[in-house]
Amino acid sequence: MVEKFLEITLKRSPIGRPQRHRVTLATLGLRKLHKTVRLKDTPAVRGMVRQVSHLVEVRPGSAATGE
Repeated sequence: MVEKFLEITLKRSPIGRPQRHRVTLATLGLRKLHKTVRLKDTPAVRGMVRQVSHLVEVRPGSAATGE
């Protein structure tokens, strides 16, 4: 079974956003603009991404292909 990942990039600044959004971004590991993190595709991660979807860009990736 191929493990699925999400590549999440911070595209917009969290300045002026609600505290909950800033905490969510920090929990995802996004601290600087245009930085990308790779996280497992789980329901918890998808929920966090949905909360801050207006600030991030998400691309699918998998461990097998190294995308």
